[in-house]
Amino acid sequence: MQYLNIEAHNINKRKVFQLLFKSTREFLASLGLPSGDGYELPTSGKTFPDGCHYRLEVPTVNSAEALKTLLETAEKEGVFVNRVDETYGAFRHTSRELKEYVAICKDKGVELNLSVGPRATYDTSATRLSSQGVRIGYRLRGMEQIVRAVEDVLRVAELGVRGVLVYDEGLLWVLNEMRAAGKLPQNMHFKVSAHCGHGNPASFKLLEKLGANSINPVRDMTLPMVAALRAAVDVPLDVHTDNPPASGGFIRFYEAPEMVRVGSPINLKSGNSAIGGHGEITRAAEGKAMAMQVCIMREFMDRYYPEAKQSPQGSKGMAIPE
Repeated sequence: MQYLNIEAHNINKRKVFQLLFKSTREFLASLGLPSGDGYELPTSGKTFPDGCHYRLEVPTVNSAEALKTLLETAEKEGVFVNRVDETYGAFRHTSRELKEYVAICKDKGVELNLSVGPRATYDTSATRLSSQGVRIGYRLRGMEQIVRAVEDVLRVAELGVRGVLVYDEGLLWVLNEMRAAGKLPQNMHFKVSAHCGHGNPASFKLLEKLGANSINPVRDMTLPMVAALRAAVDVPLDVHTDNPPASGGFIRFYEAPEMVRVGSPINLKSGNSAIGGHGEITRAAEGKAMAMQVCIMREFMDRYYPEAKQSPQGSKGMAIPE
């Protein structure tokens, strides 16, 4: 009842929570983790290597046609898209189309992440089709799938791609070891997908140690949760500002400025509220619609947090195709 009264008087939740589980919180802090979610919403103070606070990212760009229209539309509106993610699966595109992806992004100075193709949704496993199977996310089943996933990454690396979207923690570790051993380019970037289902600072710290260059939490993280993630790791956070109906349908444009303030360096993932679901084929019409959502996102940033800087074209540390 005492805590309900405190809550009713709108006193800082963190101060209340710090009265509980003090020993556990102190031990977590000794591990380099925050002792709780960041209810004070502290300013991050961290930036990308170029000194900027945020970048604009568009996922589900699942054809070269959609990519071209997306970037052209945004450019006409005076908005630069820093990063795009293909999520259909690299192995479901011909080498010709993948080369087209590479050429477009290289020309525009845009980061390109191609998704590892073999994953649970394309496997023969019956587990993923069960009522409880969704819990495995897009993770890989069996060593042969690891081998095939590695081959998928080697294929796109040979085509000049320098950004890979990863869905499995074990595969992330393997790819990082390959990068360290010179089997993959040293400037290869590994982005952990939201489909891995991670949303706490301890998991993020582990993923960073496994070699992640950026991490996408589950899509419904609150601002205090985002602040806690930032306190735990240095790598960029990839946070959704809007989603298609298939993954919640929420639109958080008004929260984006605070996301950047507490979470920078951060990739604001925008555009997918214009489509039906992740992983579907997107064409020119969807590319244009997603671009307009990104433009709205940029308007909100300029209006409510003009001090925040977006990385310009060709910024340091970007995984631009070669």
